[in-house]
Amino acid sequence: MEQNSNKNTENKNNNTENNNSNTENNNNNNNNNKVGNDQGLRFIGIIPARYASTRFPGKPLAMLGGKPVIQHVYEKVAAVLEEAYVATDDERIYQAVEAFGGKAVMTRKDHKSGTDRIEEAIEKIGGEWDVVVNVQGDEPFVAKSQLETICHCFDDPTTEIATLGKAFTSMQAVENPNSPKIAVSNQGFALYFSRSVIPYVRGKEREEWLQHFPYLKHLGIYAYRKQVLREITQLPQSSLEIAESLEQLRWLQNGYKIKVGTTDVETVGIDTPEDLERAEEFLKQSQH
Repeated sequence: MEQNSNKNTENKNNNTENNNSNTENNNNNNNNNKVGNDQGLRFIGIIPARYASTRFPGKPLAMLGGKPVIQHVYEKVAAVLEEAYVATDDERIYQAVEAFGGKAVMTRKDHKSGTDRIEEAIEKIGGEWDVVVNVQGDEPFVAKSQLETICHCFDDPTTEIATLGKAFTSMQAVENPNSPKIAVSNQGFALYFSRSVIPYVRGKEREEWLQHFPYLKHLGIYAYRKQVLREITQLPQSSLEIAESLEQLRWLQNGYKIKVGTTDVETVGIDTPEDLERAEEFLKQSQH
């Protein structure tokens, strides 16, 4: 009897060891699915989300397909990066994130930009992070491929900041001042961002310009080396930034190198209640 009892105990111990081993393997597999392991860099995603908004107050908590907008964003980021946090200045958003099992950090209400908010957040979160990825809290359709592309910009050790661009498909869209254009070097770094149409195509009719030059639309997702994020949030506003009302020109004017990854994925940002209706339609179509 004693021998059988010992054998059963031994088998149970072996089963426990196997289960532990399986759990460990599953955890390792989950981590292996996260971007960054092949580069030796650690990426954290921070999603700035404010409740106050002139055009759409409370939009992070607006329901989209049965879930708050901020939950869609958080789940997309958490699936790709090693860690994800929502950085907010509002208790309602903080509690909503915790309620769906996400991580959040409270930040001050007086920040002038999302960049300043994520710098405060990363200081509070702590940890040995190499790159901080900034995804807007109103981008529920940010794609896995976009997050991977922006992270792989840091395969180049000279990259200090990274962002994304997408090819324009119509001249009408190129001429929209709310869609900033990017001029890019042969090495893939931003030369300039502008609300104006850059470059000017000389000797061609304006409606033909897109046939002669691949205009690139700027998408507002960024990633920064952690030390660079700390530095750029201490810079005063620059003359180019004030002229164009584009924060990234402050960094460019101060000599920081911004790598531009390209994507063919169009995102649907939410700035107004009408945008939310369009997002609802987009979600239904993508589920069919």
